[in-house]
Amino acid sequence: MAEENYSAFKGLNLSDARSENETRDEYKERLKRNKKVLKIYNTVGREQFQEMFPEGVNYEMFENLTKEEVKEITKESTEKLGEAK
Repeated sequence: MAEENYSAFKGLNLSDARSENETRDEYKERLKRNKKVLKIYNTVGREQFQEMFPEGVNYEMFENLTKEEVKEITKESTEKLGEAK
C-alpha cells in the first residue's frame, strides 16, 4: 500500500536551525508555517492528514493561513473523526 511510503513533510524544512542562505525574516516565516502545519498534523493525526493531503504538503499551502483558519481546519477535521463511519 502507498501509505508506507507516505511522507507528509517531504518538501518542508522542519529544522529549528536557521540555514546559511536564509534571512532572519525567512527563518521566522518558515517557523510560523511549520507551527501551522504541525498543529494540524498533531490535531487530526497521520491517517486523517494523509486523507486531507494525499500528496503531502508544501509551504505554499499554508502561506496565507491565519490562526483562525488553522483552528477551523482542525475543528472540522476533529468533528469528522468523531462521526461514525
